[in-house]
Amino acid sequence: MTPREVVTRAIEFGRPDRLPVSGFGEAGDVVVVPHAEVKPPQAEGDPLTDQWLCRWGRTDAPNMGQVKGRPLEDLGRMKDFPWPDAADPRRYAGVPRVLGEISADPARRDKYLVTHIFMILWERMHSLHGFENCMIGLMEDSPALHELADRILDFHLGIVRGMHRAAGGRIQGLSFTEDWGTELDVHISPDLWRRFFLPRYKRLFAAIQGCGWHVWMHSCGKINKFIPGLIEAGADVLNLQQPRTNGIDEIGRAFAGRVCFETLCDIQKTLPRGDRREIAAEADRLLRAWATPAGGFILGDYGDHAAIGADPDTKQFMLDAFRRLDPYKKRGARPGGAQ
Repeated sequence: MTPREVVTRAIEFGRPDRLPVSGFGEAGDVVVVPHAEVKPPQAEGDPLTDQWLCRWGRTDAPNMGQVKGRPLEDLGRMKDFPWPDAADPRRYAGVPRVLGEISADPARRDKYLVTHIFMILWERMHSLHGFENCMIGLMEDSPALHELADRILDFHLGIVRGMHRAAGGRIQGLSFTEDWGTELDVHISPDLWRRFFLPRYKRLFAAIQGCGWHVWMHSCGKINKFIPGLIEAGADVLNLQQPRTNGIDEIGRAFAGRVCFETLCDIQKTLPRGDRREIAAEADRLLRAWATPAGGFILGDYGDHAAIGADPDTKQFMLDAFRRLDPYKKRGARPGGAQ
């Protein structure tokens, strides 16, 4: 099987012939096809201000940073806000060139291609309006907060349409970030989440899948209570990077075979310790609990090893451990989980 077929079969429970890998540089089976960020004039040339006019604070150590300046703390300013334009052709001008380079590269042309959206709805809402403000707006069922959510959603639906025009069937998936959990639980009640967010996710996921693409969602924290709704909305892949926080056995019992997981050894509780016995044991436990004989498991990667306090050798050991334990290469082996 080609790398693209291996990933696709894992997502669709079509019995891949080996464990697929996302990330890890050239060792990975997935390649990202980006679209460009187009900033308004007042943010051009400012690396700390994004296209939404959110101002980012960063430390001396390389990391994503945090939003410190929120341009829509007052939602009364929405009428005059310079909303980004998803139809701006500059966003997609480089896509044909990137696709051409991938097609011409023997090392990449058969890989699974995804495009990506950073902060797709909830994260973008509170980066613009503030976390506390959003929580109050949700409790009050504020019409202005509904408008904010719909404006963000409409923009990202436009990105989906624009990337489909630029790339079409040459891309197989769309991934996005949407952190929903603390170390202990989800941010809001499942009932409120279902009322406010689930219909919007259904609309977004349907648009992505209408392009013939898989839906890949990353979310940190213990989001277990939202997973049934995400499956209902149509998520194909859930990227969970804190499996010990989620509960390895708990997730396996409830969801193995119902959605594909992209995961790795826990980025907070396992990889930073660097204990190789612990890493190998957790890799084995994850495969037994979350993989199924038909698929449903992709080994993921946390690209910034320094940010989680892990060294490159530790990450390489984890990759080697998962490959050594690969249940799809072991004839007659049966990983745990549902059929």
